[in-house]
Amino acid sequence: MAWPNIFQRGTLLSQFSHHHVVVFLLTFFSYSLLHASRKTFSNVKVSISKQWTPSAFNRSLEPVEIWSSNRLFPSAEEATLFLGTLDTVFLFSYAVGLFISGIVGDRLNLRWVLSFGMCSSALVVFVFGTVTEWLHFYNKWLYCCLWIVNGLLQSTGWPCVVAVMGNWFGKAGRGVVFGLWSACASVGNILGACLASSVLQYGYEYAFLVTAAVQFAGGIIIFFGLLVSPEEIGLPGIEAEENFEEDWHRPLINGAENEDEYEPNYSVQEGSTITQVKAISFYRACCLPGVIPYLVSLIQDNLGWMWVFYFFILMTSCTVLFISPLIVREICSLMQRQQAHMLSE
Repeated sequence: MAWPNIFQRGTLLSQFSHHHVVVFLLTFFSYSLLHASRKTFSNVKVSISKQWTPSAFNRSLEPVEIWSSNRLFPSAEEATLFLGTLDTVFLFSYAVGLFISGIVGDRLNLRWVLSFGMCSSALVVFVFGTVTEWLHFYNKWLYCCLWIVNGLLQSTGWPCVVAVMGNWFGKAGRGVVFGLWSACASVGNILGACLASSVLQYGYEYAFLVTAAVQFAGGIIIFFGLLVSPEEIGLPGIEAEENFEEDWHRPLINGAENEDEYEPNYSVQEGSTITQVKAISFYRACCLPGVIPYLVSLIQDNLGWMWVFYFFILMTSCTVLFISPLIVREICSLMQRQQAHMLSE
């Protein structure tokens, strides 16, 4: 059985330079760090719940209000419910931010937007989990506002890294490249779990501190090291390479009837400058001829079912990501109660 052309004679590797490798790694780990901060919050939920609720109610200490002044909730159930509320507002703001970040990324430099999102999100996480604990300042509205802002800032990651990857990697080998690159979310979850577990014994605030510091450092590296497109260093863009490949596969001798119709897809211009395509608004894009019918046809076609499947897959993964530590805590608590009941018999 013959291998596809993309795997023959190193065709896929030969068309990539070291710049492609650097862009691949930078975008990979930038989105991994964003996922790591989300995983850190889910891993320390049990510790946060204990800190926000009194471990024992000792009425011998008077007044009781002073004894429990730094406690947000009277019971662990209410603390768990509030943690679920934080997850909800985060995901809602993240969904809204994806739409906004895509528009901003089309109008500004993708490197600036991604670096700003990573560094700003790291600062918000630092204030949320570390500063508030060091100052013993607990406030529900402050936590909600910080986590809404964090969702908006985290949403800058996905549109920017996908756009940068699209600028560097063309259609040839895109399935292989993006198949490897899509593991960044899982790697980020593993990284976040490792960072949080390594310092959680000292307090949950240090888990946020370490994750925020690593993410902030990653944002600085992105700002100084990421190349948005090949044109920034004088390399041909993806469209130019694809046009060249089409002309290279075109027969040298055409029929006499097609000689007048053939026009090359490239032109040599002296002193040509790189012009950036001006972005248009969402409303103007929808007003373009054929856009709305094309979207309707996609929904009616099999691709619409792919969106539905992806919706349920993402919903399941987010559910497991955010509530798995609480499920483990409930299972351990149930096992302890069962053991205590067996010993008492």
